[in-house]
Amino acid sequence: MLLVLIFNIACGTGMGRNQQPRPLNIKALAAKDILGNPEYLAISYGGYRENSRDIQPTVEQLKEDMKILAAMNVRVLRTYNTKLAEASNLLKAIHELKQEDPNFEMYVMLGAWIDCKNAWTDQPDHEGEDAAANAGEIQRAVDMANQYPDIVKIIAVGNEAMVKWAASYFVQPGVILKYVNQLQALKQAGKLPKDLWITSSDNFASWGGGGAEYHVEDLTKLIKAVDYVSMHTYPMHDTHYNPAFWGNFEGEEKLANDAKIAAAMTRARDYAESQYQSVAKYLKGLGIEKPIHIGETGWASSSNGHYGVNGSKATDEYKEGLYYQMMREWTTKEGIACFYFEAFDEIWKDAANPGGSENHFGLFTIDGQAKYAIWDLVDKGIFKRLSRGGKPIVKTFGGNKAALLQQVPLPPLKQGNAVGN
Repeated sequence: MLLVLIFNIACGTGMGRNQQPRPLNIKALAAKDILGNPEYLAISYGGYRENSRDIQPTVEQLKEDMKILAAMNVRVLRTYNTKLAEASNLLKAIHELKQEDPNFEMYVMLGAWIDCKNAWTDQPDHEGEDAAANAGEIQRAVDMANQYPDIVKIIAVGNEAMVKWAASYFVQPGVILKYVNQLQALKQAGKLPKDLWITSSDNFASWGGGGAEYHVEDLTKLIKAVDYVSMHTYPMHDTHYNPAFWGNFEGEEKLANDAKIAAAMTRARDYAESQYQSVAKYLKGLGIEKPIHIGETGWASSSNGHYGVNGSKATDEYKEGLYYQMMREWTTKEGIACFYFEAFDEIWKDAANPGGSENHFGLFTIDGQAKYAIWDLVDKGIFKRLSRGGKPIVKTFGGNKAALLQQVPLPPLKQGNAVGN
């Protein structure tokens, strides 16, 4: 049962000059109250605006972003590490916004980065861990959760830290299990908020949806230890690596162009759902009942590599918009939290290659232009008087859909029937 007793986002408007804001009558919400709740949309967030993470976003920049996301009804953010100043600055920014406006709500899924021994070298040791760095990440997460218990509602131990294609840094499930158990023990001892949820956020394969190499005893123990499963699914990447579902198939040749694209994107959404169901099936086979939410999924709006016009023809703002809409509709219907990746473009991710797909997963460009996925929100006027870096929130392409569509390649035509047809 939702613990919100009175929820009115317009509360406080129309007040006289001498009146104080009327605080919402809201009991403290926990992760179980917000995950999968359509009133609390989730998103992955990085506030970096430069081409290097050496330049940390300021508290004022983070507050600017929080106001933009709150206007979209985004109320839950996911972060990725505790070492850099962004996470602590973000919590400070949210705290200050709550002090300024008692109606302001924003919660955080705080990520603690986990590395193997010798990570990011030419000789990573996947049987060991970088114990000092990992312990530091966990301790800072504990400190932040205790400092801001009204904001931090989830700690995620590792990001894609178990999937074996993360060749530079992945660890074995036992490493993640150790830290999850440590955090759960702190909760039991009253040294962390009792309603704080602990998880790890990883690729669907790592949660049992992949091959037998992942089906190990420590994974079973980990699934039992977490409060919920946070899984990732990226059909966009598989338009190149595993494209059986991707393209237009027999019987679709004569469809109108928009129908061809819609058919391909519907299959992409179904592909994401199938990966979700593969994890659910694995848990059921183990006899374990745990909530499963989507910790990451997204679709880049541009790529000069595998996914662009010279590759799978998957990436553009129009397809990104369809995927965003379809994933929000499906997860909302099913009561699944979806930490959509991501809020704003971050150009540091592939700084040497500005056209790389990793730089273009945002719903907003780096200067705050709203991509096609959220043009409708601009039309509704929710971003009025809001800005990013001093620039107002406007539509990409000047809001000209015809100009956008001129840059949208059709999915490739393929022989035979689509998978599952």
